[in-house]
Amino acid sequence: MAAGREFILTVSCADKPGIVYAVSSFLIQHGGNMLQSKQFNDRKGGGFFMRVHFASQDGLEELREGFAYVAESFQMGWQLKDAATPTRMLIMVSRFGHCMNDLLFRRQVGGLNIEIPAVVSNHPDLVPLAASYGVPFHHVPVTPDGKAEAENRVLELVAEYDADLVVLARYMQILSDDLCKQLEGRAINIHHSFLPGFKGAKPYHQAHERGVKLIGATAHYVTADLDEGPIIEQDVARVDHELDPDDLVAVGRDVEAQVLARAVKWHSEQRVLLNGDRTVVFR
Repeated sequence: MAAGREFILTVSCADKPGIVYAVSSFLIQHGGNMLQSKQFNDRKGGGFFMRVHFASQDGLEELREGFAYVAESFQMGWQLKDAATPTRMLIMVSRFGHCMNDLLFRRQVGGLNIEIPAVVSNHPDLVPLAASYGVPFHHVPVTPDGKAEAENRVLELVAEYDADLVVLARYMQILSDDLCKQLEGRAINIHHSFLPGFKGAKPYHQAHERGVKLIGATAHYVTADLDEGPIIEQDVARVDHELDPDDLVAVGRDVEAQVLARAVKWHSEQRVLLNGDRTVVFR
């Protein structure tokens, strides 16, 4: 049997008998060869979540049409994508370029299956960095009276570049409730703190004043509730009394970049499924 193209199927629905059998039967009917399968039964919430990586000689549309009948019978939320198709990702950033640089470098060396068609920023500081990677840079200033206009421009760019995902790589602006809703499930933010805790301005300085021994970062989906969206990934770094606030910032930048990169990778590989205010991550 020829290898065929590879696809990723994700499903979520109420847990009930027969789901795995139905998915397996669908794959058999379409000559599918299962390469990897993971599932999670949320016993408390009653939900079922599954990710299947498989190969098939059938085309994407044929597979989608065939699975629609299975999905309907179980009232599934589902996605079926070609595994080789990169995620088109728009980066939004302000003046701190470490996360942006990390994502651009990982894309350049093939570490992430993504395309970055453009960078959007409310400041022009990082034009040279974007240019060094050959990525278009759009300066969209945000003023108190022009916030709505700026956000409309962001949505225009998302549509223009056909972006599947928007990544706030240290974009230091609070998005409006309307923009958050329009980007629901397809916008990831990196927060420079191990949430919850030390919210607001200068979190590393707050941490230093409290003598913390761990600092961290949190990648989460953007929602209208500020910094309260479903968490995708977190990590921490151990520190001690010898480090001043600038040292903490330097350590924190490394953690932020790594956490955001993992979140983007898992999202682009369809490994993250929403479960209410939480996520299921099939690593």
